[in-house]
Amino acid sequence: MTEAQRKYLEQCRDCYRRTLVDDVMPFWLKYGLDRVNGGVYTCLDRDGKLMDSTKSVWFQGRFGFVAAYAYNNVGKNPEWLAASKSCIDFIEAHCFDSDGHMFFTVTAEGEGVQKRRYVFSECFAIMAMAEYALASGDHSYAEKALELFKRTREMLARPGFLPPKTTQKGYSHSITMMFFNVVAVLKKVIDDPSLDEQLATSLDLIETKLLKPEYRTILESVDEEGKLVDTIAGRVINPGHCIETSWFLMDTAGLFEDPEHVRDLALQIFDWDFEWGWDEQFGGVINFKDCRNFPPQDYSQDMKFWWPQCETIIASLYAYKLTGDGKYLEIHRKANDWAFEHFADKEYGEWYGYLHRDGTVAQPAKGNIFKGPFHVPRMLIRASLLCDEILK
Repeated sequence: MTEAQRKYLEQCRDCYRRTLVDDVMPFWLKYGLDRVNGGVYTCLDRDGKLMDSTKSVWFQGRFGFVAAYAYNNVGKNPEWLAASKSCIDFIEAHCFDSDGHMFFTVTAEGEGVQKRRYVFSECFAIMAMAEYALASGDHSYAEKALELFKRTREMLARPGFLPPKTTQKGYSHSITMMFFNVVAVLKKVIDDPSLDEQLATSLDLIETKLLKPEYRTILESVDEEGKLVDTIAGRVINPGHCIETSWFLMDTAGLFEDPEHVRDLALQIFDWDFEWGWDEQFGGVINFKDCRNFPPQDYSQDMKFWWPQCETIIASLYAYKLTGDGKYLEIHRKANDWAFEHFADKEYGEWYGYLHRDGTVAQPAKGNIFKGPFHVPRMLIRASLLCDEILK
């Protein structure tokens, strides 16, 4: 590592921690935390005004996780620990329907509003409980997390419990990749054979079904045999998801029997999908591509969303840490600089979520049901830790 590279990493680390502690966490604690009903609001305008009191159940788990993750890795701020507990208490009191499946949205007070066909609410609740167990020292939350993990796998395996979105059967990238991260968080506080089983299952699905070397990517969905469904929907590449998967694999590689193989796979995915995603004309990681290079048909296909930029910042640092190859630090530099220049709101704090392709703001709100205190603070924490690990 050159002296210039060392100074660059030190500057990045300090920027990440400063942004987290002085900007992002205070924004959500001031404007988002519901000090009456518990939990967190996310539908906030640019300046923090509440636009809609409907609560995203995803974000009760996501902020529950992030606040505990910050407490464990950045500083023992009691307000962060209390915020995590508030979100978890709200989850346990209000976010499970009578059939055991969690809601997608609830009212401010916790009345169910909407359910969806997915188990992402469960996944984020698991992560919150596990990270809080580590932060608080209360092992009962690790046990609750493991119990919910097992129930979630059972829900996915039970025919007809989660209504299918279409009649086309097959495999999805999103839940497959999600379990890498869920297991990584759980394994910090508890162990069980089901965790290793899920890691092996997810890796097998990535390698044998979803990964397509002929297209140099992971597809978002495939049929039951792992073959391309040659339709507009079946050809979708989500570069942000693929890049996120790459760092999940780098993060969990040590949990597999052949960690070098998993790391090599992760680096290959990152190389391929950064090439698919990076916009050479305007900068930033773009939303969607078609694996056969037809025009993508999603309405937001050429926009720049906040979260793929966060995943690229993390993944490029992981790749540099693993290889020492300066090309990954240069990828980090351009991804990091573009994201902070275009997404950070220098007047009101936090990040915008949605930009046009050229980097101009599409709409300035800081949160909604899908954007809130997760990808940005998680990136700030994980990236600062990676900088420290590389510098050491």
